[in-house]
Amino acid sequence: MSSSRTPAVTALHPVSVVIPAYNEELGVAGVITELYDMFRREGIVGEVVVIDDGSTDKTGQAAADAGARVLRHRSNRGYGAALKTGIVAALHEVIVITDADGTYPSRYIPELLRQLEHADMAVGARIGKRVSIPMVRRPAKWVLNKLANYVARTDIPDLNSGLRAFRRAMAMQYFPILPDQFSFTTTITLAMLCDKYAVSYLPIDYLPRKGRSKIVPWDAGNFAMLILRIAMLFRPLRVFLPVVFLCLTYGFVKTTVDMIRDPNISASAMLAFMSALIILLIGMLADAVVTRLARLNINTVTGVQTWEVVQAQHPAHELDKHRSIQG
Repeated sequence: MSSSRTPAVTALHPVSVVIPAYNEELGVAGVITELYDMFRREGIVGEVVVIDDGSTDKTGQAAADAGARVLRHRSNRGYGAALKTGIVAALHEVIVITDADGTYPSRYIPELLRQLEHADMAVGARIGKRVSIPMVRRPAKWVLNKLANYVARTDIPDLNSGLRAFRRAMAMQYFPILPDQFSFTTTITLAMLCDKYAVSYLPIDYLPRKGRSKIVPWDAGNFAMLILRIAMLFRPLRVFLPVVFLCLTYGFVKTTVDMIRDPNISASAMLAFMSALIILLIGMLADAVVTRLARLNINTVTGVQTWEVVQAQHPAHELDKHRSIQG
């Protein structure tokens, strides 16, 4: 397994900002102008790549007039598909993704780039002082976040933030499982956490969007199914074990009731015990397959040092003493 360190990234490192856009002519030009102003202010060498995802308005023209490099899908393929197109076409290795609707302030991008010195992905978590998320979405968002926390076994401040920085190679290894729709960010977050990559979070504000949202209420169900799918791909026992527990609980309760009423174990109780055993064996087999496949992927390691693991600094004379002992 490769143990090479990923080169550190600074705020001056060249960066490609990828913006998927579908019918966002009201906000895209302002976002691009804000990004180029931030580049000049921070001394960042960067480009802005806008993917016009089959828009029926003047999104592409507005983006081009603002100075972005514009790529166009002939039909609407989805948020994730647009991001994949932009990531592949980007000129630089360090990628920042953001939205075209003006909800993510660009002033946070330099700090996200600095966090890449100690993380494989830096995410702008929408937990700042100004967060404009419609109340109707918050209950579903809370439930989905709890489910994701359970699968990843860590606290995720923001599961599907659209403002994040990462290295191109880190994201491209997951392209086969990254969906073409809005769940792109959810999937890459869970995949990297399950594979033990270092993900850092920066509290940010989230402003009211310009234009109409593309998310519909029933997308919450799709997100829930996606999280379970990611669990099956990376941590299947997190799905199978609760089902085993339910079957065993039912089996024991039914057996107790049967023995009280009639000293005989019913067929339903036996079926519950057999189901628990079969599901457990399937879950263990799935976990073994996932573990074995992970060992074949040389990229499934922490690419850089996490915030929690920092090499101790020793005085020069201590290092010389250590070398003499080793010699």
